[in-house]
Order: sequence, then structure tokens, then C-alpha cells
Amino acid sequence: MKGAVISIRRGLKRQYPNQAILVIKGVNSFNEACRLIGRKVILTLNSNKRIIGKIIRAHGKKGKVIARFRKPLPGQVIGTKVEIL
Repeated sequence: MKGAVISIRRGLKRQYPNQAILVIKGVNSFNEACRLIGRKVILTLNSNKRIIGKIIRAHGKKGKVIARFRKPLPGQVIGTKVEIL
């Protein structure tokens, strides 16, 4: 499955640099997003650097998910394509 990073997870007073909000092609509801929990995510940066993460929960009712990565993500990652295994 293919997807993209749309934002880094953040709150009012704190940012979570190792978590990202993803939109996944073909996933349009909360229930479909919940089925993806636990799957691995591979984010490939333009220098062939791979960052591996895992989907931890759904985000909202429109099918977005939150993924936690092993390393903090750089700011340039927004808009980058991801692959869900």
C-alpha cells in the first residue's frame, strides 16, 4: 500500500518528532484505518535513507493514521511517500 506524510504529530505545547500523521491511498474511514494498526511503514528519503516505523493508531474519522518511527523525522519529510507492508 502507498501513502504520504502530511504532518508531524504535535500538540499545543509539545511536538512528537518521531511520530507522523499519514494519509493512505484507498483508506477513507476510521474502521479501515484501524485494520492497519501494527503494520510496518517504510519511509525512504531522497538520499536512499530508509526510516522504519509502525502504525500505532487511527487519527480522526477520515482514515488517517499515526505512525511511530525509530528516529526523529526531519522537517523535510512532509509530503514524502511511504510504503505500508
